[in-house]
Amino acid sequence: IYHWMDNLISIGFVTALDYQNPYLSPYEEMQRFKTHPEIKQLLEGGKRISYGARALVEGGLQSLPKLTFPGGLLVGDAAGFLNVAKIKGNHTAMKSGMLAADTLISRLDNKTKYGEQFTKYEERFKKSWVYKELYKVRNIRPAFQKGLWMGLANAVFQTLGGWRLPYTLQHAHPDHAALKPAGEVEKIDYPKPDGILTFDRLTSVQLSNTYHEENQPSHLKIKDASVPVAVNLPQYAGPSQRYCPAAVYEFVEEAGATKFVINAQNCVHCKTCDIKDPSQNIVWTVPQGGGGPNYTSM
Repeated sequence: IYHWMDNLISIGFVTALDYQNPYLSPYEEMQRFKTHPEIKQLLEGGKRISYGARALVEGGLQSLPKLTFPGGLLVGDAAGFLNVAKIKGNHTAMKSGMLAADTLISRLDNKTKYGEQFTKYEERFKKSWVYKELYKVRNIRPAFQKGLWMGLANAVFQTLGGWRLPYTLQHAHPDHAALKPAGEVEKIDYPKPDGILTFDRLTSVQLSNTYHEENQPSHLKIKDASVPVAVNLPQYAGPSQRYCPAAVYEFVEEAGATKFVINAQNCVHCKTCDIKDPSQNIVWTVPQGGGGPNYTSM
């Protein structure tokens, strides 16, 4: 977020996480985006006052998980109720909360104590306008895995009425599986930040007001500690140091050996690492003490 005289300007930039080049950095792409003449003129003279990042749940209707489990249910973004065509989900989150409340009240009236108590929630969801809205846009995102132009053409077709056809496209692969080995792609060299319009990640993270207790265990779990250096670094040029928008991961040289370092205190809880790690070796967990970013200007 930038402050310019008496106005606030929020710049949002989305990078699909099924990108192929391990040298690509979503954060650096956002910095480069700001240098476009049309965007630059909006930001000149302003002051950067806030920063944040997160992964969008863009799988759509065909990627929704089971919405209930014994003792609970999933609502809003946790369930994946994002309209990816509009990049909008506040309205569906609020409605799903209302459906959840209706379900909880009905079950409390019946005084059911054990088992999976809230199965009516999924029935209510499928009868609501939330389901209808997500159904209309279900085929927009999967088509982009066939390329930009195919995706754009399909998006137009779906918007003009193609959603009425009964087929549902499936996602070809998980996002992490799209990454190619570093030797098969061209390296991307990003310009250094100028400190006026473009900035480095660490100073941006400071503006997210993220905070974790100093001595708390790392909430970023590594399944196999050898994988980052033995697999991800030689095969994919260590993509975690680029896909993370908060400079959490880095490879450092110590005593002639390469070491994988996790700066968990920087984490803004975007969950990109959990999604994009090519070896699926990183697991994001809830931090002890509820630490994380505090987006005061959002």
